Amino acid sequence: MKSKGLLVIAAAICAAGLLFFILINRIAINTDVDVVAVNEIVKTVESHWPDLAPEDYQAVTLPFVVLDNNGAPIYETSTGLFTTFNNAVKHNGTIMDITKDGQQLGKIIVLNDYKQTFHDIKHRLALSVIIAFALLALLCGGYAIWLNRTVFKPFMRLQSFASQIATGNLDVPLPMSRHNPFGAFTESFDLMREQLAAARQSEYEANRSKKELVASLSHDIKTPVASIKAVVELMLVSAQDEKTTRQLGNIYAKAEQIHLLITDMFHATLEEMTQLHVTVSEQSSSIVQEMFAKADYDERVHCEPLPPCLVLMDTSRLQQVIDNVISNAYKYAKTDVTVRSCIRNDHLELSILDYGNGVDPDELPLLFNKFYRGANAEGLSGSGLGLFISNYLMQNMQGEAECFNRSDGFTVILRLKLAS
Repeated sequence: MKSKGLLVIAAAICAAGLLFFILINRIAINTDVDVVAVNEIVKTVESHWPDLAPEDYQAVTLPFVVLDNNGAPIYETSTGLFTTFNNAVKHNGTIMDITKDGQQLGKIIVLNDYKQTFHDIKHRLALSVIIAFALLALLCGGYAIWLNRTVFKPFMRLQSFASQIATGNLDVPLPMSRHNPFGAFTESFDLMREQLAAARQSEYEANRSKKELVASLSHDIKTPVASIKAVVELMLVSAQDEKTTRQLGNIYAKAEQIHLLITDMFHATLEEMTQLHVTVSEQSSSIVQEMFAKADYDERVHCEPLPPCLVLMDTSRLQQVIDNVISNAYKYAKTDVTVRSCIRNDHLELSILDYGNGVDPDELPLLFNKFYRGANAEGLSGSGLGLFISNYLMQNMQGEAECFNRSDGFTVILRLKLAS
């Protein structure tokens, strides 16, 4: 409403200035001769002829020149006046005869001062224009100050508020003044901040509840796992043949691995994945051969001899990766598995080959994504985190994982960095 009022005032001032300009230009200039004043001058000259003195004409306001019959100037009210008839006619002068007792004594030329009249009009016009523009400038300056206070400053505060929101700071409210013309607009932004803060708090509560659930499940799972380990230890003491001892050893190793992975399962975000602790050390490649033997619970893995070398790895985490890859091969391919190895560049490359149908080529880039499960996983249990976690662990051991289809099956490659 204030902005409309200021615009109306500005328009009124402009209209008034334009009207004043039109009125000034339409003022009629009086070019008529002041006959009374001219007659008074003539009578005064005739009464004082031929002795013409300045003090006799103090009451006369019009400039004039007195000429004799020969056209010679006898008296001038001021110097520089027109003293010839031609110049007098040219400049709209009034020429009157001076007579006394019926005898013509000379002539008088009365000058009409039109230049002064024009000068006065121009002066008034210029003054009015200056005043109008000065008022308009003051109005524009006041309007600019008002705009800065009521429009630009609120928008700058809104920009700062948006920056705070973008950086995640939801605790700073958006300041609002009573005369803010964008009150409803800015209030909506502050309500949005409050809703975001409430949503963040709800998310925090949900995450805390999830972590409490994981902690509770971990505690509950540890008890049966400990019982399994205890029973297996008793069975190992009484085992009679080598095959039974080896199988019980695998069961014990798996129970130990379950115990280690309890706090890792159910992790659902990348931030939570960073909580998986990885400790890299130099280990012999012969340990990797033993890991494949421990993962082969169905005795269908054919592991070719590994080249002797030292690699960087976390033993327990690499065992987790190998178990996951072998388990996937058993679950989805349902075939034997071949493990081949070679040293390529500065890595020990482990190729794990199954002989199943592989995966759809369009799904290959997605296999390491969190929660992704391919079309061949339909009807089979799983969470879609196995390869995601495996890839994360390999990267934290300074290695990498890769997978691709072959004409006769599917291959997963694990690359372990060689110790320098």
